[in-house]
Amino acid sequence: MKRHLLLATAIISTAIAAPAFSQERGGVLNFARYDGSNLIDPIYADRNPDIWMVGSLFDTLLRPSADGNSVVAGLAEDHSVSDDGKTVSLTLRDGVTFADGTPLTGEDVVFSLDRAREPDQSPWSGLLGSIESVSAEGNAITINLNNPDPTILSMLATFTTGIVSKAVFDAAEGATDQEKSAAIFASGGPGVGSGPFYLCGFEQGTSMKFCANENYWRDGADGKPLPYLEGVNFQIIPDDATRILKLQSGEVDVAEFIPFSRVPELDADPAINMNLFPSTRIIYSPINTRETRADGSPNPLADVRVRQAVNYATNKDALIGLVLQGAGKPMTSPLMAAATPLSTNPGPLYGYDMEKAQALIAEAGLEQGTEITFTTLAGSADDSTIFAALQQMWAPLGINLVVEQVDGPTRGAKNRSGEFDIHTYGWVNDVNDPGQVVGWLGYTPTANAVGTGWDNAEFNALYEASQTEIDPEKRAQQYADMQAIYAEAAPLLFMYETPFAVAVSASVDGYVQTPLGNNIFEEATVSR
Repeated sequence: MKRHLLLATAIISTAIAAPAFSQERGGVLNFARYDGSNLIDPIYADRNPDIWMVGSLFDTLLRPSADGNSVVAGLAEDHSVSDDGKTVSLTLRDGVTFADGTPLTGEDVVFSLDRAREPDQSPWSGLLGSIESVSAEGNAITINLNNPDPTILSMLATFTTGIVSKAVFDAAEGATDQEKSAAIFASGGPGVGSGPFYLCGFEQGTSMKFCANENYWRDGADGKPLPYLEGVNFQIIPDDATRILKLQSGEVDVAEFIPFSRVPELDADPAINMNLFPSTRIIYSPINTRETRADGSPNPLADVRVRQAVNYATNKDALIGLVLQGAGKPMTSPLMAAATPLSTNPGPLYGYDMEKAQALIAEAGLEQGTEITFTTLAGSADDSTIFAALQQMWAPLGINLVVEQVDGPTRGAKNRSGEFDIHTYGWVNDVNDPGQVVGWLGYTPTANAVGTGWDNAEFNALYEASQTEIDPEKRAQQYADMQAIYAEAAPLLFMYETPFAVAVSASVDGYVQTPLGNNIFEEATVSR
């Protein structure tokens, strides 16, 4: 089947424009995932396998536009910002309910936004740090800000501001909000969210099921409520080859994260549509910058010269050829995809230069044969290729690179605890503003600078100032300065940007993965 280089806007527009009489409904979509969800809750989702599913179960007051460059109405049918930039007013739609049919009210909005901005609960609370108070009177929602916030509307269309049922949380078992959330997730069923689906089955690390929300407020092309599907069944299959085999055999309808080495093969299969969805996805590797490793031994990567050296010694174009079959490009900004607003592009980011890399290693006095552990995802063909390439590329530096293969949850735990040297990772924007990705990768209070332990006072101060700066030119300069500081410090191995490679059965139509990574199932159909 012809390879599809797709734009989400075109697919969504086509689905909306389809004549009502031709609209198919029903069926269950079988989806093969590379990793499973742990907890799909707007405020606790901190991994892509959780974040990308939030929108299927929970709605937000505003929604990203089809092109991702603005926001449109969501649960709120209209919104406005005061002239001084310190008050956001929204009006809830009439008649919106949760999946069990109970009304979604202003009280639920206040509860949801208050929990989302609670620092002791959500790792994303900083995104809503400008909010002073949230109140509701009937369908009228008022958000008062401590200061003007250039990102607030984008944040109201972000997964972490998904609206949950206060009544369900009040009734749930558990002494803390997180315990209640875990209990709700474990029990499944409609009630807690108002998205197009609700969770109706879950087995940790094995499978998950979504069932259609019959009370969803958005209509499809036929004038009837979305979604078109009866449900989505997920199988968790970390091994790339097994996901592909199940797709080819018809056991599943969609397989995500296809290794780029397999793209030509699947592209030639008439029963499969091989999609390369545009993305804001960057592939990088966090580097532990702490003076000592978790076991107390000296950390050679604490020296910025060593971190710079491994970046110079990494041939990004070669990696892109090996891993992506050329379907990608080197990172040009150290903190974000090139398509992200305020991204700078001063030229090659640590272009390949072995001579400079070796000089930095010599200056740092790194002992020949120094062992560095590279942690990868077990079963990932791309990670295996990256490791093999880096092992060869870094050998001239005297580095003995060894591999440690783990599953996704273990890799995440190691990142949070600092028990790693370097590990594979990736990022996709959740909002079309640099505040989130820069806060995640570089701002220490958010996530310890993506687990690296890097802490730079100047960078942190610039980031904090940018969160209240409404002068576009001043804010752009702040982000330019942060990118320069981060590039020099090299707390990451900067690699490449890549599209989403998703193989879809020819029997499926309308499935989209957006540039922000979200899976859009509500307008998908499947023909058996």
